[in-house]
Amino acid sequence: MTPILMLGAGRMGGALIEGWRAAGAFQSSDLIVREPFESPVLGGLRAAGALVNPPDAALAGAKTVLLAVKPQIWREAAAQVASHLAPDVVIVSIAAGVRAADISEAFGGRAVARVMPTTAVAVRQGAASIYADDPAARERAHRLFAPVGTVADLADEELMHAATGVSGSAPAYLYAFVEALEAAGAAAGLPPADSARLARSTIAGAAALLAQSGEEPAELRRQVTSPGGTTQAALEVLMGEGGFPDLLRKAVAAAARRSKELGG
Repeated sequence: MTPILMLGAGRMGGALIEGWRAAGAFQSSDLIVREPFESPVLGGLRAAGALVNPPDAALAGAKTVLLAVKPQIWREAAAQVASHLAPDVVIVSIAAGVRAADISEAFGGRAVARVMPTTAVAVRQGAASIYADDPAARERAHRLFAPVGTVADLADEELMHAATGVSGSAPAYLYAFVEALEAAGAAAGLPPADSARLARSTIAGAAALLAQSGEEPAELRRQVTSPGGTTQAALEVLMGEGGFPDLLRKAVAAAARRSKELGG
C-alpha cells in the first residue's frame, strides 16, 4: 500500500494529506510527492519525513500512485514517471473525466482505479465515487478514501460523469448558494456581517441535521414548511418553474458534459 507516490499536491492533494493525518491513516513518511510548485504544504511534508521531488530512482519504491494533477496535464505527469515505477504499482486517479483505459495505457498497462472525491476529505467528511474493473485497484482506492469520508462504488465507468456533477462539483454549488443567501439577506436589510453569520450557521446546522437524523430531505423540508407560512412562500419561488429542480438538472448535466470533454 505504501509508499504512496502523489503526483500533485495542490488543493485536493493537500486536503487528502490533512484528512489522512487527522485520521491517522497515513503519515508523511508514507508519502513520495512530485509537485513543481513550492508551498507551505510541501515544506511541512518535507520536515515530517516525506520524500519531496526525489530523484527518479526513488519512485521504484512506490506501491500506490495517486494521480492528482489537473486533467489537462495528466499525460505529461504520467510520461515523466511511468518508466520508473515498479510493475505491480496500482494507479489511483482523481483526474476528472480521464478514462481508466487511457490512464492504464499511459502507465504501461498497470491496474487503475478512478475516484471523484470532494475537498471535505480534509475534515474527514468527504465523499468519493469509485470505479475500477480490477478488484485490487478498487480495494486500494477504498483504503485511500474510506478513512476520510463516504465512498460509493460505481458499476459503470460512464457513471463517473454524473457522479462528478452530483458530488465532485457540488460543494461549489452549496458555497454559491450560501454566497447568494448572504447577499439576499443584506438586500433585505440585514447588516452584511449578521446576514453572513446567520446564513452560514443555518446551512451548517441543517446539513448536520440531515446527516444525523436519517430523515429524507423531502421529509425535513416538510417539517419546517408550515402551510401558508413564510417558508412556503419562499419555496414556491425556489421550487417553481426555473427554480432548483430545473437549475440543478442543468447544472449537473453541464458538469457531466464537461467531464466527458476533459476525457477527450
